Amino acid sequence: MNAYRTHNCNALTMNDVGATVTLSGWINRKRDHGQLMFVDLRDHFGITQCVADSSDASFAMVEDTRVESVVRIKGRVVKRDPDTVNSNLPTGEIEVRIDSFEVLSHANVLPLQVNSDEDAGEETRLRYRYLDLRRARPHQNILLRSQIIQSIRNRMVAQGFTEFQTPILTASSPEGARDFLVPSRLHPGKFYALPQAPQQFKQLIMVSGFDRYFQIAPCFRDEDSRADRSPGEFYQLDLEMSFVEQDDVFAAVEPVIAGVFAEFTDKDIASTFPRITFADAMLKYGTDKPDLRIPLEIQDVTETFRDSGFSIFAKAVASGAVVRAVPGPDCGNRAFADRMNSWAQGEGAPGMGYIIYAEGEARGPVAKALGDDQAFALRDQMGLKDGDALFFACAEMDEAAALAGKARVRIGQEKELIGEGYQFCWIVDFPMFERDSITGEIAFSHNPFSMPQGGLDALNTMDPLDIKAWQYDLVCNGIELSSGAIRNHLPEVMYRAFEIAGYGPEVVDNKFPGMINAFKFGAPPHGGIAPGIDRIVMLIADEPNIREVILFPMNGKAEDLMMGAPSEVDDKQLAELHIRKQLPIKPAGN
Repeated sequence: MNAYRTHNCNALTMNDVGATVTLSGWINRKRDHGQLMFVDLRDHFGITQCVADSSDASFAMVEDTRVESVVRIKGRVVKRDPDTVNSNLPTGEIEVRIDSFEVLSHANVLPLQVNSDEDAGEETRLRYRYLDLRRARPHQNILLRSQIIQSIRNRMVAQGFTEFQTPILTASSPEGARDFLVPSRLHPGKFYALPQAPQQFKQLIMVSGFDRYFQIAPCFRDEDSRADRSPGEFYQLDLEMSFVEQDDVFAAVEPVIAGVFAEFTDKDIASTFPRITFADAMLKYGTDKPDLRIPLEIQDVTETFRDSGFSIFAKAVASGAVVRAVPGPDCGNRAFADRMNSWAQGEGAPGMGYIIYAEGEARGPVAKALGDDQAFALRDQMGLKDGDALFFACAEMDEAAALAGKARVRIGQEKELIGEGYQFCWIVDFPMFERDSITGEIAFSHNPFSMPQGGLDALNTMDPLDIKAWQYDLVCNGIELSSGAIRNHLPEVMYRAFEIAGYGPEVVDNKFPGMINAFKFGAPPHGGIAPGIDRIVMLIADEPNIREVILFPMNGKAEDLMMGAPSEVDDKQLAELHIRKQLPIKPAGN
């Protein structure tokens, strides 16, 4: 191949026995057998075992060179003894007898072990990420990411989508998270923003007359870290389509997502995904991100407790509360019920009511207050049997849904009810507006650029809280992969929607000038979606944390420990940008 290698470290087989070869790579592991020194040489492609005899001139150098040093080895390919064959390696039937050993780059003492799965801790792994990425699992995760992105790109092009790149420096706009701002040197006091998403640009691409757009888009949001969310930046499959309805977007996205998951996992993936309304999702699963692998459904049992003998719930229902029931298969014992009650208190609830069905009886304070007829009617309604239990969340609607949803997941985990594979679904018919819990004002509940179902007529004639939007989320195993919508492409509809949310036309004109002006020159009906690349890879790689599938991630505090970012800059740079530092004042005594 060249002076550094005639073969990669995964390439040599029995067909190469007797050949003289050159390999280069990192010393993955050394084993001293007295008269023989074995070296596992690793490169991007694999591992080859090399061996030096104590009589060889290179033996002392091999012995003295640390693991992870980069070396070049020349030698002869020989057949391994049958009892030393390693069937786990493509090169496991041969080894290279070292004739020449050259150190290309020495390694210092390592801060973490590259040749093992030992966890050195997140701080060390991220500070020395280039070493961490030499380890097998992180290395494979990043390769998998690249392969998934390429597969997605191929599938999009095959469907007639064209890839475009949208600007990185743009204007700040309210999109639900904090912007990363970039000061302008040429325009003192003004700032660019890094895009939270290419939302407005991709809509403007449709207004420009292009039909199907996509890109693997970088997005920037100043928000806190979570296991399924990286702070600072992330990537998404951003796409937009002209002259489409909701069904057309689903028909374009489903084969891409289902195809990628089928290609890179051994699981059967449904070719079409079920659709669940937002209202049904909140009722049956207590969340708009349901994990459908859990075969449990919540039911509303408010009317059972209205004017019932269970006074705590009856009084709450009279004041507007609802009661949600969560089935508990094989949970019919006091110990489990007490654990659920304590868990609910840890979630901030007063507790969790329950009925235990055991030995033909309905047990517990709730059952005693309701009486056998109602207690067993609930059992039959929920499809339960002897040995099961029923758990209750009683509170204001959103609160009760949230607690019941969490209880459903907890029961699924504790009773090992969570199924295998990947269960996708669309959440549809989101409310266009919601009432702000603090101010009581009407606000957008989702994407403000979405088309309301019923258009301008709905905005003018309906209660805003009853208006549904052409908005949808794609969910997999309880994780939101994507949000999307059929867009509002009519200026009069956009002005009216923002008016209902408390914003005058001047706000629309000032905050979104590019888009609202473009719509006044003829905009096609259009819609799109943006599945998260990082989350897709995380699910396929079966990793619990999104940082495991990102090449150089930040830590949970949005710090790049490897590069030392964020970092201070000198006063000259600040002066050029017309910026003066004003740091927060630390409390006295700190």
